[in-house]
Amino acid sequence: MKVEIKRVYEDPGRADGMRILVDRLWPRGLSKERARVDLWLKDIAPSTELRKWFSHDPSKWTQFQARYRQELKSETDLLDVLKAKAAKGPITLLYGAKDEVHNEAVVLRSLLQPK
Repeated sequence: MKVEIKRVYEDPGRADGMRILVDRLWPRGLSKERARVDLWLKDIAPSTELRKWFSHDPSKWTQFQARYRQELKSETDLLDVLKAKAAKGPITLLYGAKDEVHNEAVVLRSLLQPK
C-alpha cells in the first residue's frame, strides 16, 4: 500500500497515482484543471471547529492529532474508501496547508500506513 502526501499546489506527477484531496475547502486560487484531483473527500477533513482551533499551530499538533483521530472514528466509511483506493494502487493525499509537517494528510497517512 503506497500512500504519499503532497500540497495540492505542487505539480502533479506520474507517481502520484490517484490524487485525493482531503481538505474541507477547495484550495484558493487553484483551478480544477490545474489541481487534477481524482476524488475530493471533504467530509474526511477535520471539522471546521477543529481546523480553526488548530490554526496550524505546531504547539497544538499532538492535541490536534488526538482530536482529529477521535473525529475520524465517526468517518470509518471514508477511511475504508481510502484503504480500498490504496489497495488498488498508489494514492496521493492532497492538502492545501503551507505546513508540510502539521496537517491532516499526515494523520491520515499514519492511519493508512502504521509504522
